[in-house]
Amino acid sequence: MGIFDSLSSIKLGDVSISSILSALIVYIICYIAIKILCRAFEKILDSSRHIDASLKSFFRSAIKAVLWTIAVIIIAGTLGIPVTSLVAVLSVAGVALSLALQGLLSNLFSGITLLTTHPFKVGDYVEIGGQSGTVKSIGLFYTGLATADNHMIYAPNGSITSGQIINYSAENTRRVIICVTASYDSATEDVRAACLDAISMIDKAFSEPPPFVAISSYGSSSIEYTVRVWCRTEDYWDVYFALNENLRTCFDKHNVEMCYDHLNVHLINDK
Repeated sequence: MGIFDSLSSIKLGDVSISSILSALIVYIICYIAIKILCRAFEKILDSSRHIDASLKSFFRSAIKAVLWTIAVIIIAGTLGIPVTSLVAVLSVAGVALSLALQGLLSNLFSGITLLTTHPFKVGDYVEIGGQSGTVKSIGLFYTGLATADNHMIYAPNGSITSGQIINYSAENTRRVIICVTASYDSATEDVRAACLDAISMIDKAFSEPPPFVAISSYGSSSIEYTVRVWCRTEDYWDVYFALNENLRTCFDKHNVEMCYDHLNVHLINDK
């Protein structure tokens, strides 16, 4: 007790040696406690298979930052530093930092939302903000899309969560829809037979649900028909392009004229 009193009388500036030793002991205790808590939290994260690796890394860093912030406040109190003033300074600094990094924080929390709600996953074909592509990466700040011509698009997560997301890979099947035009002189039965013949040539097209062919509109010089057929999601583009090519062939086979916009002009001779 006498030694402690002696150390209390020795000061480095405004802080006594005993306060420094107490702060050192508190630091060691906090260090050990943080290690134990981080290991326990690590086990919880490792046991969860539904949390993305990027999100796990973020949680690890966030927990460490929170625990060490608490430790600094405790150590500061041990050294005699007014804790209330320190908390106030940290609060003001936090507000200023959040305002300066508002856009970045928006992307961060949006990234956490994407990684926890899973509206899409890596490998899915999606449409985001008018851009379509295959998801290559989902990060905390940006999501990477590879377009059909292999261009990489990195979209801020904030813009993704605030807009519409269309996930074409969410279901196992997808419907192919193509509109074609035929002459008014071609019978509807002939056009329908040509379209169904074109579909039957595609092995990847489903027969159930049955393909659909019907008149969808009447134009000034042609009739528009809508052709619908189901397929597996991964076969969509193969079926789409094959159907486009087969329709041309089958229209010729069934003597159906595939029309384009044109204007018929009739000259009248008054003589």
